[in-house]
Amino acid sequence: MMSCQKKIAEKITDAGADYTIGLQQNQPVLYNDCKEYFEVFSSGLLNKVTHEKRTWQDRKEGILPSYRCFVAGTKKWVVWIEGIGMVKFTITEKEKTHEFTKYFIISLTDINEFAYPVRKHWSIKNQLHWCLDVIFREDASRARKDKFLLNLNILRKIVLNFVSQAQYGRISKKKLIFKAALEPELFLKILFSSKK
Repeated sequence: MMSCQKKIAEKITDAGADYTIGLQQNQPVLYNDCKEYFEVFSSGLLNKVTHEKRTWQDRKEGILPSYRCFVAGTKKWVVWIEGIGMVKFTITEKEKTHEFTKYFIISLTDINEFAYPVRKHWSIKNQLHWCLDVIFREDASRARKDKFLLNLNILRKIVLNFVSQAQYGRISKKKLIFKAALEPELFLKILFSSKK
């Protein structure tokens, strides 16, 4: 998923690769066109339902994420785009169901090829958010002044990246961070990515 720009899309296809680029509302004309198109024609389009691989934490908390993907070719409509896609992301948490809709411009119009990167994107996003909240309690953070919240978010992601790469037996990331705070040698090993 990258910035939704014509030049970026052209560079990707010129290199022989494919793209799945999320549409944002800061491009209102294309975004609204896609939204209206799927509102009218989605019932007649091929679609695929796929499920994210559930973690033990998801199973414990009764969380079931699923995606319904839709694809439509747009070569006659927008010359530089092969197709558009829509994903209805549904997450059932205990007895509550939340639904989000996301629109994409795509260079591939095969429903299976479209569903895979979309599912991986949501999986990464959800796992990162879950780690930031559970390990660092980011959702409970009261930092609001200036760029403090953004700076803390960047620092947390850097720490999470270092800890994810560290191999230190069977220990949770949260415990490893706590242990590294108490043991300077372990902290330096994690910081300089030396494996134990």
